[in-house]
Amino acid sequence: MDKQDRKTAIAQYKERKSACGIYAMICTATGEAWVGTSRNLEAQKNSLWFTLNTGSCQFRALQKVWNEQGEREFRFEELDRLKDDFSALLRSDELHKRQKLWLERLQALPL
Repeated sequence: MDKQDRKTAIAQYKERKSACGIYAMICTATGEAWVGTSRNLEAQKNSLWFTLNTGSCQFRALQKVWNEQGEREFRFEELDRLKDDFSALLRSDELHKRQKLWLERLQALPL
């Protein structure tokens, strides 16, 4: 990759829109689930995996099950995504409404 191609790829990466939505962390061994909201679903899994693997996850119940069951027993699922043109003013309220619905559906704990 030459310099110009690299610059173009970096510019495209910086200009991409991040996807807002609802996600779940599910332990396949126990059936437990946790549901959260994110302004960047693509980065959320990496962030969670990093904090869980380092033992620094702020969600203690999730960290406890992770430590007991191990990484291989967990999966990350995108449950709901807001449209790209969704109003920025209403985004936070909409994410919380949808999170509440998914918490009830999955009988999950909030993240």
